[in-house]
Amino acid sequence: MFPASEIKRLIEQGLPCEEVVIEGDDGVHFSGIVVSAEFEGKLRVRQHQAVYATLGALMGNEIHALQLQTFTPAQWAEFQKTL
Repeated sequence: MFPASEIKRLIEQGLPCEEVVIEGDDGVHFSGIVVSAEFEGKLRVRQHQAVYATLGALMGNEIHALQLQTFTPAQWAEFQKTL
């Protein structure tokens, strides 16, 4: 079983982020939000690949699935207005 807090720590360690929220209660399936200026001008698939790269070999092994929502800081600010 893998803790969501460790996924959060690894993402924050490997990618400059303004916000990282990771949830998951079964230890193998997770969902998360990652906000980073590094995503500026990148396609969504490239944003997700950048996050997955911070987790390396854990993806597909200890972490069976990670459903992501990625945002630039400006996109995140706009998204939060809709909540």
